Amino acid sequence: MRRFLVPLFLALSAPALAAPRVAIKTGLGTIVVELADKQAPITSKNFLRYVESGKFDGTTFYRAARSKGDPSRGLIQGGIDHNYRRAFFSIDHEPTSKTGLKHGDGTISMARNAPGTAMGDFFITVGPSPYLDARPGNPGYAAFGRVIKGMDVVKKILAAPTWIGRGSGALKDQVIIKRVPIIKATRLN
Repeated sequence: MRRFLVPLFLALSAPALAAPRVAIKTGLGTIVVELADKQAPITSKNFLRYVESGKFDGTTFYRAARSKGDPSRGLIQGGIDHNYRRAFFSIDHEPTSKTGLKHGDGTISMARNAPGTAMGDFFITVGPSPYLDARPGNPGYAAFGRVIKGMDVVKKILAAPTWIGRGSGALKDQVIIKRVPIIKATRLN
C-alpha cells in the first residue's frame, strides 16, 4: 500500500483575515461594529482612517431619526458633525447596488449630502431600512458594516429626546437635546 504525503505547506492554509472591528465607546455604553471591508473597501478604509487618527474621539451622536409609524425604528447619526477641521477629503460613493450590502437592522452606513460627499459622519439603522438602499434613480447610501454588539445602546440613543421644531431639512425635529458623547473609537483587530 502506497502512502501519499501532502507537503506541509499545502496542508496548512492561511487563515482568512478577520473583518475589522471597531468599538465605539459612548456615554451610554459601547457599540461594536464589524466592517465589510471586502464589499465596501473605500468606505471601510475611510471609517478606519477617522478611527485610527482619533477624529471621532470627543464627537457625539447628534441625531435620532425615529420612524413616524414606529418610533422604536429609525437611525442614529454621529461623527464629526460637518466640522471641517476634523474632516478628511470626501470619498467616492459605494452604493449598495455595487457592494451587495443592504440596510438591515444594525447596519452602519455613511451620511452624506450627495454621492461623493461622505466624510466623517455615519449612521446606524434600527430595523430594516430598505429605503436607504440604492435603486434606479436613487443612489442610496453606502452601507459598510453592521453592529455585532451594543444594539441596546443604539436603541437608547434612538430614544433620546429631540428638539421639536428645531433643525432644518432632513434633521427637523431630530436633533438630540443632550447629545450622546462618543468618548473613544478604537480598532479592535
